[in-house]
Amino acid sequence: MALSNLNKDSLTFFLFGIFTLAIPTIVVSQVANLVTPEFFDGIKNVADPSCAGKSFYTRDAFLNAANSYPEFGSGSADDSKREIAAFFVHVTHETGHLCYVEEIDKSNAYCDTSNTQYPCVPGKFYYGRGPIQLTGNGNYGVAGQAIGFDGLNSPETVANDPVISFKTALWFWMTNVHSVVNQGFGATIQRINGAFECGGKQPDKVRIGYYTDYCNKFGVSPGENLSC
Repeated sequence: MALSNLNKDSLTFFLFGIFTLAIPTIVVSQVANLVTPEFFDGIKNVADPSCAGKSFYTRDAFLNAANSYPEFGSGSADDSKREIAAFFVHVTHETGHLCYVEEIDKSNAYCDTSNTQYPCVPGKFYYGRGPIQLTGNGNYGVAGQAIGFDGLNSPETVANDPVISFKTALWFWMTNVHSVVNQGFGATIQRINGAFECGGKQPDKVRIGYYTDYCNKFGVSPGENLSC
């Protein structure tokens, strides 16, 4: 017996709902399949055993954080591989192979007094912390609102909670970098550290070398436009 239109509509809605809910799980699974324990630990094992990041940064914390960003590593298989490779290149470079949790020089508070929307809290320092080295009261304020922690009053949370730490890196990436990944790796350097490395100032061959290596590990061509 044929289904009534109402039943057909209900079935279609039900199946669409299942498919929609499954998409984040599928994407996160793709990320996990690429960021294997061997890949993640391969980065961390280069760091000195005394590094704080050796015990702080974990693959489980990264995957936990990635659950909140289902668009990270989405797209075609090759696009996914290139984006994940690019993300970990910048993480590798910014943290010294997952060695540093906080910036080495802690003397600069990185307080932008002109930012009245996210004002600095007296006595708090907004120097680089986490996998992408989140910096500045503005970034801490916005990231805290987006993720759910008090970035202005408790910026040290980024150096104390590994999941939040990776969430700040993924938040920064999805907010500032994700949209230009398809323009080539050079565009991601521009968004991460363009003021110091692009436009003929100091093209960073180290980042490009890491990118080529990680793409090879993922079995994908690095593509074009590698420098900025």
